Amino acid sequence: MSQRIVSTSRVIDATPEAIFTVLTDPTKHPIIDGSGHLESAKDNPDRLTHGAKFSMNMKMGVHYTTKNVVSVFEENRSIAWHHFAQFVWRYDLEPVEGGTRVTESFDYSKPWGLFLTLTKMPEANREGMVKSLENLEQYVTTGSVG
Repeated sequence: MSQRIVSTSRVIDATPEAIFTVLTDPTKHPIIDGSGHLESAKDNPDRLTHGAKFSMNMKMGVHYTTKNVVSVFEENRSIAWHHFAQFVWRYDLEPVEGGTRVTESFDYSKPWGLFLTLTKMPEANREGMVKSLENLEQYVTTGSVG
């Protein structure tokens, strides 16, 4: 199976703990979202952990809800989740000089992900991730976005 993954990284002047706190709070996801597709969190746990299920109200032309499952959870290091199509959103945190390198990735390697290559979605996802990491930095360092 071919690897179809888009990702981007940014060094944020904050500890992995501070960043991970935001990433594990589903109510913060729409705040930091750079795609403009996440509208609100819906009936979720206060903090994500391995195996946690959470939902997001979305809008990509039409309104819909995604249901996600946390599939990777390493405290202050990595968190990932997937929805029904098994596409994976992931954040990896690495302490570096000047803060924490945060890498956000979208893995659409499942065979049916091939259809996404026929659209501009992978590149749009990369652009959204760049903005998401900017928003994450702003939120973690100032407490707000915008």
